[in-house]
Amino acid sequence: MTDPRPIRFFHQGQLQAVTGLPPPTTVLQYLREHARCAGTKEGCAEGDCGACTVLVGELDADGKTVELRNVNACIQFLPMLDGKALLTVEDLGHSADLNPVQQALVDCHGSQCGFCTPGFAMTMQAIYERHQACGTRPERQALADDLAGNLCRCTGYRPILDAGERMFDAPARTIARAPIVEALRVLAEDPPLHYEALSRAGSPQRVFAPRSIDEFAALREAMPQARIVAGATDVGLWVNKQQRELGDVILTGSVEEMRRIDTVAGQGTGVGNGNGNGHGTTLRIGASVTLEAAWSALTERVPALRELWLRFASPPVRHAGTLGGNIANGSPIGDGAPALIALGARIVLRRGATQRTLPLEAFYLDYMKNALEPGEFVEALEVPAPPPGTRLRGYKLAKRYDSDISAVCAVLSLRLEDGVVRDARFAFGGMAAIVKRAAKAEAAVTGRAWDEAASIAAAAALKDDFKPMTDLRASASYRERTAANLIRRFWLETRANAPVAAESASVWQAVNLHRSVA
Repeated sequence: MTDPRPIRFFHQGQLQAVTGLPPPTTVLQYLREHARCAGTKEGCAEGDCGACTVLVGELDADGKTVELRNVNACIQFLPMLDGKALLTVEDLGHSADLNPVQQALVDCHGSQCGFCTPGFAMTMQAIYERHQACGTRPERQALADDLAGNLCRCTGYRPILDAGERMFDAPARTIARAPIVEALRVLAEDPPLHYEALSRAGSPQRVFAPRSIDEFAALREAMPQARIVAGATDVGLWVNKQQRELGDVILTGSVEEMRRIDTVAGQGTGVGNGNGNGHGTTLRIGASVTLEAAWSALTERVPALRELWLRFASPPVRHAGTLGGNIANGSPIGDGAPALIALGARIVLRRGATQRTLPLEAFYLDYMKNALEPGEFVEALEVPAPPPGTRLRGYKLAKRYDSDISAVCAVLSLRLEDGVVRDARFAFGGMAAIVKRAAKAEAAVTGRAWDEAASIAAAAALKDDFKPMTDLRASASYRERTAANLIRRFWLETRANAPVAAESASVWQAVNLHRSVA
């Protein structure tokens, strides 16, 4: 265990060292109350509105340049900045020298009351930097997808999207990265973070950020009551909204082994194995891999999950949160578990030097209860490639299209041989106290032809699989009916004769059809 030291990061053109602040101080609180950078706003304090968006920079794998990602400052704890760079709206430009993003927002009247504008500017800067590096320009719908985590009550978004297109017309002007790279290399020489200060309640609190998996495992075994924090996209709300004390904290974000995605040959289990196009291989996703990177890898392998990826929270949340944290949290309305369970994923748990692996569906025991033992943690997730003959779709029902929590999430998979279902995995979130498979619905189709009668039998069997509750997101009857309808939609999209194109049911397809008719 290293000696206590300050939190160190790069901000406002120089290295910052912070001591004495309570460990759960958010980046937003630090900016407004201590750094006097008031451009970053607090709108919701729960990662929904995007008014507090900032850019966080880290060295890439080669240590040659900086990778920038937009995140919500309101649910990021200050110790999570250690060793990184923080950029805010104050770093973009000033009234006498606006950069292309700011100038485009002015020219296109992308701001009215202006409260949300700094957050939009930071997300647009992240988009701008990414596309300038690749020499590309985003389509308008891609801009809308990237801006899904920024809400505005005034403009109706059209002028903001106009500005997103206009900003690429000006001569390129990106953030100077050389000073950031130099500073981050200096910070990389610091020992792993061990920060101590009084909590908001006045009790001693420690934060540790080990850098190797062995250090993390040893620390966790020695401190089984410590709170593990990955992206804080959920834990941040515990602090902001519920005023909860976290006690000692162990951060996962600096453990390099847990931030990797590896392809492992010959370990495909769960759904099955096959040959060709990745079949027979397994994706090993470290528990600290961001949601964005994890979903990108999953979607590359299973393109049918793309819409579920885009609708999983917002880009700032996906850039901070982790797939391992989402799975360990175990919310019954989480969207990660249904996809992974349908894919036959296994969860790798570790305590000290001992590992054990479970099918993911066996990890969840009851509402917010899982199979973790004291001193144990989630190390990785193993996702086998779907075998030949697999049909898979992911569906999300929510009150909003973007950045909303599911009422029902269904990921449905079956493997066909000569038109007969040999294996079915129907995973549902929002239907029970845990994410779980619809065992009776699966049994209703296994061993028979995948036809309309089979889909009707499966939909009927759902009534014996789930007894959903009524809550603020949906009634029990709504959940029962829509879950059954999703099975029918799955059949329509995967039937042998004249399958319905998945995009034909898209809300955007309906909008475009309305426009063409009008």
